Amino acid sequence: MDTLLEKVKANLILDHAADDGLLRSYITAAITYAESYQHIPEGSYRESPMPPTTEQAVIMLASHFYESRDGSTGGFFADNTNAAQQVWNTVNLLLRLDRDWKV
Repeated sequence: MDTLLEKVKANLILDHAADDGLLRSYITAAITYAESYQHIPEGSYRESPMPPTTEQAVIMLASHFYESRDGSTGGFFADNTNAAQQVWNTVNLLLRLDRDWKV
């Protein structure tokens, strides 16, 4: 998870460790969402490598959780009322590429 933490922090342009615990919880939530969306057993990405598209979706979703932790859409697209929906659309598209369609 440390590699993902560093990638999420780079995506957010964070260079401090004050929020590392919070970010780890958002990364865990994003991974759980990815596993559920892709119809794979919970914990699969603790045991197996994460495909690059799924990793990007997790990074984006964890970053979104962090930037929107106060209930608003923060960050670069704060002035766009559709920004939150676009994040979810993009995350779901990325996750769909690695989804287990046999279920």
